[in-house]
Amino acid sequence: MTLTTLCYIEKDDSYLMLHRIKKERDINKDKWIGVGGHIETDESPDDCLIREVKEETGLTLTSYRLRGIITFLCDDITDYYIFLYTADCFEGNIKSCNEGVLEWVHKDKLVSLNLWEGDLIFFQLLEKNTSVFSLKLCYLNGILKEAVLDGRTMELFDIVDINGIPTGQVRERSLVHRYGDLHRTSHVWIIRPNGKGRFDVLLQKRAADKDSFPGTYDISSAGHVPAGMDYLESAIRELKEELGITVLPEELKFIGFHDGEIITTFYNKPFHNHEFSAVYVLSMNIPSSSFHLQKEEVETVIWMDYEDCLASMQDGTLPHCIFMNEFLALGTIQDKLSEGRLSER
Repeated sequence: MTLTTLCYIEKDDSYLMLHRIKKERDINKDKWIGVGGHIETDESPDDCLIREVKEETGLTLTSYRLRGIITFLCDDITDYYIFLYTADCFEGNIKSCNEGVLEWVHKDKLVSLNLWEGDLIFFQLLEKNTSVFSLKLCYLNGILKEAVLDGRTMELFDIVDINGIPTGQVRERSLVHRYGDLHRTSHVWIIRPNGKGRFDVLLQKRAADKDSFPGTYDISSAGHVPAGMDYLESAIRELKEELGITVLPEELKFIGFHDGEIITTFYNKPFHNHEFSAVYVLSMNIPSSSFHLQKEEVETVIWMDYEDCLASMQDGTLPHCIFMNEFLALGTIQDKLSEGRLSER
């Protein structure tokens, strides 16, 4: 492993960024990063930090602190341990850099730069002023494949186009909901005939400590599609994890795609969810008590007559986070159900 330092110097809510455009053989070619470099023999990380900042910017740091250690793995050939610093006080004047162009960039504009995707993860950690962290970032052909924060694997999603096709960009879950990136989810509605010429729908009540829509009623089973996974595979996995039921792929009846978006706030933090969902129906008649619930995600489940559920959603007596146009589309399967075109399990 190669030991390096990386520093983000702060001023007026901006970072001093280096646009790496001057070196031909450069793993960071055309990327925007902080300043720093390799730790030399007999140097401590602090020694390297001060020397590299002086060499690359002309500035002398007078106040800095270690914020994290990053394990950077790229294409199985480049392995770095990076000591990540921020600095908020310095002396001197900025000079030209032989590795790129230095520029003050406001923190709100960072997402628009050509960054390593994982940099947005540690920028968010720096913003939260967390204690010293350990972040492992693995890339293949420039695409983020794994992110592990303090030993915990982070969720990564494919960013998709308006047709739900992955663009090749992969982003961590909280960042997707921060920036409103279009991503994939799978929705499964579990239904059963109720003997009234109509059908019941199973609703799940989200756990009270969920990071979004806590304690509200939701789709029978739903979840994000992890990067590299397909809709159907994800739907089957979520049914097993959330409700404890195992189904075959052919038991899920695909009824269409849904593009849904909501912009709101949870726990005083902005939340922008824009999801492209594959919607499935599963016909299953078992008591709600027979489901084995994932308590971290689901508080309880209930069966409701579809028409009664719709009326409660419309008059506001049922707290929910269901997209109304998707639920209305679900109502159109009633004719298919009565004609026996949706099999019952």
